[in-house]
Amino acid sequence: MRIGSYQFRVTGNVEHNFNCMKNGIEEAAKEGIRLLLFPECAVTGYPPRNIKSTSVVDYEATARTYDQFMAFAERYQMHLVVGTIIREEARYYNCAIVFFPDGRRSIYRKRALWGWDRENFCEGCDSGVFEADNLKVGIRICYEIRFPEFFRELYRAQTDLNIMLFFDETDNIDLDRYSLIKGHIQTRAVENVCPILTCNTCSVFQTAPTGFFDRSGKMLAVMEKDKEGLLVCEFEHNPLTFGEEGRKLISDSLME
Repeated sequence: MRIGSYQFRVTGNVEHNFNCMKNGIEEAAKEGIRLLLFPECAVTGYPPRNIKSTSVVDYEATARTYDQFMAFAERYQMHLVVGTIIREEARYYNCAIVFFPDGRRSIYRKRALWGWDRENFCEGCDSGVFEADNLKVGIRICYEIRFPEFFRELYRAQTDLNIMLFFDETDNIDLDRYSLIKGHIQTRAVENVCPILTCNTCSVFQTAPTGFFDRSGKMLAVMEKDKEGLLVCEFEHNPLTFGEEGRKLISDSLME
């Protein structure tokens, strides 16, 4: 199964963001991608980095984009995973919407909230697991990479692939933060014997990679920082290596 991430500079302009994402979808379709991932809050922008707050979002405009994403998913027979903000009555959620080729949608609402997230969003309670072409896929968003417990849930659900949406950038170069978050991604992959596909906003001071990591934490592909573009990866069900078998056996015994 061919999978991909489309990295671009997320702004507070819904129309601009949508046009970037549309370009990404059309490029991915030419590459035969079946599952395409976008950054956290890709549709709306992330508060307060590029929008003042959740209340300034044009939710009628975002609803129109969702209809178009659904049409793209059906037209290109592609699973689209889109970061956005949704409003449910007086509650706002930082979430990922999955658009399925058969016209269905599902939502994962971010649960690990701190700082700006806690000021702007309510905590979700979704499992974040869906199926794509007989693969079981788990979703997590940004700060949740810091907590092994969120990924242990996905291990128990026996996911084949985990995906991470990021909006992680700083005002100044911070290579240590980039290395730390990359290390978290690699550790979550190793702990749970499960590959991880990530997608971050495109920024000069990008502090999380857009990349693909195998079950042993090896980074198989990565996008250049501050460069909009499509990351194309091949997902294959290869036999477990000796070390991967050991990690799975011991993990299973610890959960008994």
